[in-house]
Amino acid sequence: MARLSREDRQIALGRLQAGQSQSAIARHFHVSQSTISRLWVRFQATGSVADLPRAGRPRATTAAHDRFIRLRHLRNRFLSASSSVQALPGPHRLSDQTVRNRLHEAGLRARRPHRGAVLTRRHRQNRVQWGNQHLRWTVRNHWRHVWFSDESYFLLQRHDGRRRVYRRVNERYAPNCVDEAPVHGGGGVMVWGAINTAGRSTLVHVQGRITAQRYVEEILRPHALPLLADQDAIFQQDNARPHTARLTTQFLTDHQVQVLPWPSMSPDMNPIEHLWDELDRRVRRREEAPANHRDLLQALQEEWDTIPQQDIRYLIQSMPRRCRAVVAAQGSHTPY
Repeated sequence: MARLSREDRQIALGRLQAGQSQSAIARHFHVSQSTISRLWVRFQATGSVADLPRAGRPRATTAAHDRFIRLRHLRNRFLSASSSVQALPGPHRLSDQTVRNRLHEAGLRARRPHRGAVLTRRHRQNRVQWGNQHLRWTVRNHWRHVWFSDESYFLLQRHDGRRRVYRRVNERYAPNCVDEAPVHGGGGVMVWGAINTAGRSTLVHVQGRITAQRYVEEILRPHALPLLADQDAIFQQDNARPHTARLTTQFLTDHQVQVLPWPSMSPDMNPIEHLWDELDRRVRRREEAPANHRDLLQALQEEWDTIPQQDIRYLIQSMPRRCRAVVAAQGSHTPY
């Protein structure tokens, strides 16, 4: 029966019902006459030509085993299959793959986890409070006046396991298939930028350790203040120490800059974080990868200037959804 597809079985059944001999049908499909005979007997007994259910391999786990595996991995999502094999009570001869199969049946599959900031109870409370305070803010009346700012560090060479190589069998160690990485890393560059629905700042190279004095003199005074000349402008920054230092807050107060209060540990609320990801992808997609820090900085500045302004507007237009999401998540991590 394995040599006959479902369509062929239907055709053979039709010929049998039309009165054609079993031997002639067997010759037509190049199978034995007994195969056609069993097909006819099965149809008369069950009214179908489909395969009968088979017993298959005996199940290696009991219902209690399945429940133990499922509950164990629901309570701790980061456990490995091998640890559950060792933790199963009673004598058994289960493999890691059997545990994975039971987890698959329960709808649990191994995925790359989302990497988020460490959120304490206080952080969650502040995030919910901030979200509730800005739930009624609209893009037209509020968010379009906000300048979102942030610093970001870009690596010269990234080795995060996501890069793939197309190779043949036994080519794993071929020179053109090995992703070579410096022993101590390739270093990178830090940049500062700000975005608004109407424009963006220049991409500023931040060299060395940033302090409050350097933040004021090298970033706020020459680059941020000209953007905040409009009386309705609002400046957003996170709670990094140079941003919240007394020198920085006094400078912003003296220049009558309206600062948007920001909850700690909330990069998912800042739309510029998505722009950093897009900027990094654009640099990685270049045919010629940056060879040194100077090339990397030049590539970042060139790609920063070519990002469509409409993409920035789309990101800022997501702020009402971000506020609703953080409130719905009770201050926990959001999809943003």
